[in-house]
Amino acid sequence: MSSDAPPRINDFVVKFANVNGSGSASANTLFAKSIMRMGVPVSPRNIFPSNIQGLPTWYEVRVCEAGYLGRRGGVDLMVAMNPQTWDKDLAEIESGGYLFYDSSKPLPKSKFREDVRTLGMPLTEICNRAYGDPRERQLFKNIIYVGALSALLGIETSEVEKLIGEQYRGKERLLEPNIKALHMGRDFALEHLPRIDLAVRRADAVGEKIFLEGNSAAALGAVYGGATVAAWYPITPSSSLAEAFARHCRKFRHDPDTGKARYAIVQAEDELASIGMVIGAGWNGARAFTATSGPGISLMQEFIGLAYFAEIPAVIFNVQRGGPSTGMPTRTQQADITACAYASHGDTKHVMLLPEDPKECFEMGAQAFDLADRLQTPVFVMLDLDIGMNERLCDPLEWDDTLRYDRGKVMTREELEAGKDFGRYLDVDGDGIAYRTYPGTHSARGAYFTRGTTKDRYARYSEAGPDYVDNMQRLLRKFETAKALVPAPRLRPAAHATRSGVIYYGSTSPAMHEALDQLDAQGLHLDALRVRAFPFGDEVSDFIADHDQVFVVEQNRDAQLRSLLVNECVVDPARLTPILHFDGTPITARFIAGEIAQQMKAMNVTPLRKVVQ
Repeated sequence: MSSDAPPRINDFVVKFANVNGSGSASANTLFAKSIMRMGVPVSPRNIFPSNIQGLPTWYEVRVCEAGYLGRRGGVDLMVAMNPQTWDKDLAEIESGGYLFYDSSKPLPKSKFREDVRTLGMPLTEICNRAYGDPRERQLFKNIIYVGALSALLGIETSEVEKLIGEQYRGKERLLEPNIKALHMGRDFALEHLPRIDLAVRRADAVGEKIFLEGNSAAALGAVYGGATVAAWYPITPSSSLAEAFARHCRKFRHDPDTGKARYAIVQAEDELASIGMVIGAGWNGARAFTATSGPGISLMQEFIGLAYFAEIPAVIFNVQRGGPSTGMPTRTQQADITACAYASHGDTKHVMLLPEDPKECFEMGAQAFDLADRLQTPVFVMLDLDIGMNERLCDPLEWDDTLRYDRGKVMTREELEAGKDFGRYLDVDGDGIAYRTYPGTHSARGAYFTRGTTKDRYARYSEAGPDYVDNMQRLLRKFETAKALVPAPRLRPAAHATRSGVIYYGSTSPAMHEALDQLDAQGLHLDALRVRAFPFGDEVSDFIADHDQVFVVEQNRDAQLRSLLVNECVVDPARLTPILHFDGTPITARFIAGEIAQQMKAMNVTPLRKVVQ
């Protein structure tokens, strides 16, 4: 039976339900990239378990010529390759959507839905006839279903073939079998499966955008930011950031004449050792970082406090995941905001950068090292699994070759020789930032004892209350100085004057953009402010003051950004309404728009409708 409905072109969601370790990842990525090669934006998300193989894994592809890159919610075409998750996968399909499945074994009617159209293909039978080796049967089964989908959706065969050719360049013996499997799937679908009302058509909506993971972009930012030392301990979802840094360094950080490496990368015995190495390198004048996730941040607390109080530059890339404890290692959250803002015991406040996409991961990954040196303090770059481990379209990365690193206040040998007064914790400019020296700057002057205990302005041990208060107040002045140095928030004003606003940050951004458009279409208008860093500048306080009600959208249970806003901006909590999503999946536009619309209805906000002339 063929569909009589007009096709939905370049605007739908396909989700693959597979078994981890089945070799499906490369085939599913091939599917997504082939659509992108046709000029249609895609936003794939890999939802995978924390074990090596055997558990369910999903790969969701948002196809959207309009350019929305957040999760929409719902599925239009489910590729159900995992019997374990059949019922769950079936329930996720939109009414009128499609279920593509392996029909080699008959299934009872009770396993289907009347409002979901089925596309059965005997994949196992086809593979058993074509291949003798069990592993080949599984691997080529994935390519065969990609071939079938390409026929059903109208994906150009040449684009899929080009991608297969690129994947197996230098491995020609694998190229022909994969092309053959692709066409086996296409031929079967064209002959036996009905037409469907989902279609891909060539467009020109990708333009110059690039496709990469946030972790790789952040690692490249570290290279451009001058990092020469990385110390890390493997932890999902941050490991690929350190691995990408190593790849980038092998390409860019070897002396062209001698071939000698101009960097050091250490896989430490644990997270505590890794941050200790980073602080030691930063004290010695190197630009150093570690990459970790929530459990690593928990282990690093005491060393982070040392770097804050002794004022040593360090950069920490925190690729957040579901917590607490081991939590959900392969799911995404924004749940370490409070833990990083006030990391360590005692009174601390730390700089955080909040990138929204791979381009900002690159930019902030580089900027973090300037900020760490300028402020002489740890700086957190707060990614999460959704940004870090998923490939995403973004604007091309740019770098200004005229930029010079900002090493901050470093007293030179000449200044020391001339008798300039050096106090390691002496604030001579009123900005809270003291001068430091690098080890070995002068044979007799500029040395000091680095300690985590209380000291006076000249780094001499002191337990005197006034010395402690003087030092702590100076650290607050430094934090105030940071407000003018960190990335400023971005404002998206509503199309109509409104007293309602919304604040959001990080990976929530793509879903938020779509949700705002959906709310506009309902006549619900909100000014939107994307926070890009902590500490908050005056723009954030002013935004809250200018609105009667402000929604704060974030991906954690305890409204952590909202708590920071209340604490740091001295805001009445009643004015900030939390919109919280924390099940470990990336937040959707439907969720945001639905929650805000419901809250505004409860507040008796009247939708502003367009007047039809």
